[in-house]
Amino acid sequence: MAQTKITDIIVPDVFNPYVVERTTELTNFYMGGIVSNDAQLDALAQAGGTLINMPFWSDLTGESETLSDADNWALTPSKITASQDKAHLLAQGKMWAVNDLAKALSGDDPMMRVGDLVADFWARDMQRFMGSILKGVMADNAANNGGDMQINVAGATNADVTANTKFNADVFIEAQATFGDASAGLSGIAMHSRVYHNLKKVDAISFEKESMGDLEIETYRGLRIIVNDQLPFTAATGAGAIDAAAQYTSYLFANGAFGYGEGAAPVPSETDRDSAAGIDYLITRRHYLLHPRGVKFNAASVAGSFPTRAELESAANWTRVYDRKHVRIASIVTNG
Repeated sequence: MAQTKITDIIVPDVFNPYVVERTTELTNFYMGGIVSNDAQLDALAQAGGTLINMPFWSDLTGESETLSDADNWALTPSKITASQDKAHLLAQGKMWAVNDLAKALSGDDPMMRVGDLVADFWARDMQRFMGSILKGVMADNAANNGGDMQINVAGATNADVTANTKFNADVFIEAQATFGDASAGLSGIAMHSRVYHNLKKVDAISFEKESMGDLEIETYRGLRIIVNDQLPFTAATGAGAIDAAAQYTSYLFANGAFGYGEGAAPVPSETDRDSAAGIDYLITRRHYLLHPRGVKFNAASVAGSFPTRAELESAANWTRVYDRKHVRIASIVTNG
């Protein structure tokens, strides 16, 4: 008897490219250009190995010399030096199971709905990993670079704007200033919804149309706003839903702050069935690079083949290799 099976609904060879494309599209939409993908990073992510080396030439240093016609005078040769950024491949998987009875009693096809939502799941999961990476990068920055990428009003680190501990224009400008003369390249700001709604209360949010199309985007002082409750958030003990003492971390970004490369899991998507139990399974796996440009992942403490989110949050696993102004990230810690 003919019947529709999970293999008719989800064909892995067709399904996986769709999931990858849709996840990338959603991530770009949510992150507003902060994550950039290119063919070179895709190639690195698929080249084999877990630690990906990305050598680069350091900027030229020193000053020019005043020319002279004196005897035996000559220009002093200088050299260009190379350094190396390093990323770690991330490898994650997720399995969903649907019992035949759930399908029969719901009057719908739960597994088809799972298939429809997989790309959204991976986009949110990637944002969770980005939050963990940011936490680790900032922990390293506080420990080894004097916190020069951070403004902490709540904790009074690198800030002379302690009169108001909520997010405000002074705090924002202090964070911009950490980029020095590279601050003109900033394009986005990510914040917790509590910070976002507090800014709405004081009418600090503007609306601008995208350069192409009629979509309106919300901006703060010219930067696109990304609202994400997965960003670091520390509540005060016993506080309610609106917590004046809670600490929220917001981030400023320049375009392409994170590089993204799609890897090649040997079996990215597959289906299975336990006939005796009447359960269908959908299994998806992702290998990818998600790397903050200019901050090397040195894998000082990674127990398995791939880092966990907790390991990504460890300061010991990160070392900045670019000059501060070329790392396209800054953080702001405020009380709401």
